[in-house]
Amino acid sequence: MHLPLSDKIELNILHKNSHQAEINKKKFNECKVLCLNIMSSPGSGKTKLLEKTLEDLSKKIKVAVLEGDMTTTLDAARLEKLNIPVVPITTGRACHLDANMVKGGFKILESKINPTLLDILLVENVGNLVCPAEFEIGEHFKVALLSITEGEDKPLKYPVMFREADLVLITKVDLLPHLNFDIDELKSNISLTNPKAEVIEISSISMTGFDLWKNWISKKIQEFKK
Repeated sequence: MHLPLSDKIELNILHKNSHQAEINKKKFNECKVLCLNIMSSPGSGKTKLLEKTLEDLSKKIKVAVLEGDMTTTLDAARLEKLNIPVVPITTGRACHLDANMVKGGFKILESKINPTLLDILLVENVGNLVCPAEFEIGEHFKVALLSITEGEDKPLKYPVMFREADLVLITKVDLLPHLNFDIDELKSNISLTNPKAEVIEISSISMTGFDLWKNWISKKIQEFKK
């Protein structure tokens, strides 16, 4: 069977990306640094989540961030205020980070800090529910965020993102009393798409779920360091 040229090009791009992702992961393993790929649509609260998480967590573990954005370094500037190593990666027109971009970002990070001193590397991907899930970056775990303002149907409409996720954070749950939203339906749709994914309800305003989220991170670091 002969594939159309466009399909061949896409397969070639994905193959090259997967190869670089394997190299990245090998590098992370050599440095003993756990890598999380944090993905979501724009406005779901990724950067706010990281701000609130790192305010406390950065006092207990060594952490660095690769901050992906299409055109600005605004989110990177927010996280730099926490006095942690942050490398902005601007993608231009690309709607996702790929393995080569992460390779470049990590190289810049190495010029700032010895990566073997890190416990965890957080990669905040570009806001998009489609492309980021298709491009491996060498991460050990994928974390998908979905805010309750986006609707219960998103795991069914964007299945690749949720099928690939190891953990799904349902964000902005402090708004539940003000919305006509069925969180049980959302959880059911997540389970239909990926029955193995862990799910945590979380809010960066009320701080609901943050103990569970930080415990999840600590557990993954402990397992990785063994």
